[in-house]
Order: sequence, then structure tokens, then C-alpha cells
Amino acid sequence: MGDNSTAFSLPQPHLQRTQLCDLDDKELDPLYLKRRDQLKQIVSSMIKPKVVQGRTLNGKEFVSFLGQIVEALNKGEIPSTGSLVEVFNKAIVERCLKLYNERMGRAGLPVSVDKLQQFHDLAKDEARSLFDKQHFGKHHAAQSTSKLDEEIKKVFRNFGQANEYQSSKLCEARFSECEDKMEHLQVLKLPSMAKFDAGFLLCNQSFEMDCIGPAKESYQRRMSKMLARSRALFIKEYNNKLFNWLVIFSLVMVVVGRFVIKFFLLEIAAWVMFAFLETYTRLFWSSESLYYNPVWHVVVSTWETIVYSPILDLDRWAIPILVVLSFLAIYWRCLGGRKGIARSLLPLYNGSYRSSNRQRTD
Repeated sequence: MGDNSTAFSLPQPHLQRTQLCDLDDKELDPLYLKRRDQLKQIVSSMIKPKVVQGRTLNGKEFVSFLGQIVEALNKGEIPSTGSLVEVFNKAIVERCLKLYNERMGRAGLPVSVDKLQQFHDLAKDEARSLFDKQHFGKHHAAQSTSKLDEEIKKVFRNFGQANEYQSSKLCEARFSECEDKMEHLQVLKLPSMAKFDAGFLLCNQSFEMDCIGPAKESYQRRMSKMLARSRALFIKEYNNKLFNWLVIFSLVMVVVGRFVIKFFLLEIAAWVMFAFLETYTRLFWSSESLYYNPVWHVVVSTWETIVYSPILDLDRWAIPILVVLSFLAIYWRCLGGRKGIARSLLPLYNGSYRSSNRQRTD
């Protein structure tokens, strides 16, 4: 439209503004006449022929061209002052939204709903503050403000959905880890209630610490049900496994006491233990009745002390320990007697018939 934007102010020509067209110059305000003459001089100093498409316009052509420009402005085909303000404020809205996204990106999803709301409030305040500093125009600024608020709501809704997804993904991973841990504890070679409780507590603590966000509440309910179910199943199988292990242990001690270390008292104790376990279950029809006996509680406490402690996990080291004990037993049985280190602890299995001079008969 033009490359000069010089502004010039004029005082009011006359108090009766409705009669300006009928008044002569001598009836107008002298100050107005003076300023009007100055304006003419300024316009004359910088006026130049209008050139359109390389051709200079004459008076009639310029009037026609000006009419076409006014008509185009009225139709909105050429940017007006209002439309330019809208474009200017639209760019500011985009910058504010960019600032809001950057601030929300610092939240590090997933986070709790309250924390996400705090990030939203801070980011929104910063975006509004930036808009208030840079916006142009009052009427158009109000429209741009409403648009900014609507866009911020949309972006915040997207962040909320992303937060729910990330929270579900994280909680599902922690839930699966705990589920696998509980399944592993169900199949311990040497069942231990203390080890199960330690794993149970550790799993629950890690879940509570790592699972965050809006999905935590629903996964907490799933977690509680899964842990309760795993614990009930473990307790049900615990006594049966322990009973079977004690029966096997008693038979192994019989063999060890009789043939390996030849310790008569150990063999007797093992036979007594085996007889008690088998006889008690026969008398009372099932092994479940044994589990309510005070003696069984003592056995369970002793078993737990031996099998699991913070220092030694016998379930993990059972095989290496058995290998070492087997080696020592072989050494005791085969090599110890030659060096005079080992003697029979009870002469029951090492009778005096070897030193007897009595002749054997048929």
C-alpha cells in the first residue's frame, strides 16, 4: 500500500463540527489553518506519482485505483489493521504454547496427578505472563486469550492421557516383576517362611516406590489380591513340603549315622524322628493334624533358623554345602582311619571279634 507511515495531528477546526462543510476558512480556527498548511507542505514534500505494474497513474486512474483498494479492504481481501493484529497475536499464542509445552515436558512422565497439576499451573502462568507482555490490542487480545486457554486445555488433556499410559506401562512392569518373584518363591527347593516374607516385603516396597501416576491405585488393588493369593498358596504347601523334607532328612541321617560316621546315637535319633513323623500321621489320619502340635512349631522354628538367615540362604547354597560335606564324609570314612584320626564313636559297629583268637567254625 505504501512505504511511508508519517503521522500528523490536526486540532479541531470548529466547535460546530456538523457545519464544517458550510464554513469558510476565515470562520475556522486559526491554529487549525496553520497546521493544515504545514500538512500540505509535508505532503507536497514527499508526494510522488503512483506507479502500478511499472506505469505511472494520472489523477483519474489513481482515483479509480484507490476505489478498488477500498472495495478490496471492505471485502477482507487485503489485510486490515484488525486482521494484522490477529496475525500478530496468533504468533504470540504459538510462542506461548511452545513455552507451555517446554515447561510441561520437564515433568518427566509418569508423575502423580497432583504433581502434573502443579506443573500445569506453573506452565500456564508463565505462558499467560508472556502473552500479557507481548499481545497487541484490547479487543483482539481478549479473543487471543480465549484461544490460548483453549489450546492449553487441549495440550494439558494430551499430557494427562500420556501420563496415564506411561503410569500403566510402568506399574504393569513392576506388577509382572512381583508376580514372577512370587512364583519363584513358590517353588523353593527348601521352603522357608522367612525367605518368603522377606521377598514379599521387598516386592511390595519396590512396587510402592516405583509405581507412580494415576494407574497406581488400580494396580495397588491388583497387587494386594495377588500377594494375598500367593501367600495363602505358599502357606498351604509349606507344611507339606517341610514334612516331606523332614522324612527324607531322617532317612539320610540313618544312613549317615550307620555307614558313614558310625555314630550310633545319631542313627537312633534319626530313627526316632522318622518313627514319630510316620506314626503320628498314621494315628491321627493326616499330616495336617501334626501342624497344630506345639512340637511342630518348635520344628518349624528350628528349620527356619537353619534354612534361611540374612547371612546364609541354604536354598541357594544347599548343593555346594552337600558337595563339601560328602567330600568330608568320604575323607573321614576312607582316609581318616589310616592316619588314626577317626575312631568308631561307639563299638557297636566295630566289635571285638576282629581281635578274638577263637577259631571260626562252619
